[in-house]
Amino acid sequence: MEHLKAFDDEINAFLDNMFGPRDSRVRGWFMLDSYLPTFFLTVLYLLSIWLGNKYMKNRHALSLRGILTLYNLGITLLSLYMLAELLLSSWEGGYNLQCQDLTSAGEADVRVAKVLWWYYFSKSIEFLDTIFFVLRKKTSQITFLHVYHHASMFNIWWCVLNWIPCGQSFFGPTLNSFIHILMYSYYGLSVFPSMHKYLWWKKYLTQAQLVQFVLTITHTMSAVVKPCGFPLGCLIFQSSYMLTLVILFLNFYAQTYRKKPVKENTEEPPAGKEVKNGFSKAYVTAANGVINKKAQ
Repeated sequence: MEHLKAFDDEINAFLDNMFGPRDSRVRGWFMLDSYLPTFFLTVLYLLSIWLGNKYMKNRHALSLRGILTLYNLGITLLSLYMLAELLLSSWEGGYNLQCQDLTSAGEADVRVAKVLWWYYFSKSIEFLDTIFFVLRKKTSQITFLHVYHHASMFNIWWCVLNWIPCGQSFFGPTLNSFIHILMYSYYGLSVFPSMHKYLWWKKYLTQAQLVQFVLTITHTMSAVVKPCGFPLGCLIFQSSYMLTLVILFLNFYAQTYRKKPVKENTEEPPAGKEVKNGFSKAYVTAANGVINKKAQ
């Protein structure tokens, strides 16, 4: 325990030196005071992928239809709550769409921070996307981009909640929550074969995800062009992180769509069908592998 505490203290000291004092309004919130829970959950996630694939290697793929239905419904409802709360709280605080600082909105800032805590925590729930791939033996979907995105988002949002838990940070999660409502509703409906004929809007969902990505980059850069007191270092870090996602996304897009033209088929989507955005969840992947009749 002493070694763990020393490790935690070293990490906290390093981050405090890098980013400065933490936001006092989130002190004491679940999983925020110490980095260890976020770190160990991420390590457990990575180990689960490695050990899970070994365990499933000589076993039949699981269907998980009932679990996937509940999971997609749960993520959809959580995203609906976060979208509504972010819209109401940012409206209450009179948030400036171009650039919003961390303190001027008073209680509305705290309300935004509470919603963004749920957004951070939801990143750990979304680890199940990958676990479902493992259990359903969808190993082709467990790409570097998929794992990098899931693991990094959870850790990045721990930092966001500790140092910049409101203000300009609200925009990406607002867009992403809206996209998640559409996306996980689609995946939930696709579990039922009778609904497939109504899922003609798959390509429009992809287009909406790409628009979300572009809007988030634009919003980030707008605060650089016209500063409002939001930490410049955080904006630069966010832009740099998004750049890595852009590079990986473009590589994925070229491999998936240039070489293999997408066919219109509501029963079997191509490998990769999701663009997520936290700062910007910019990648395309079938969220939890629910649309594969052979595995069901």
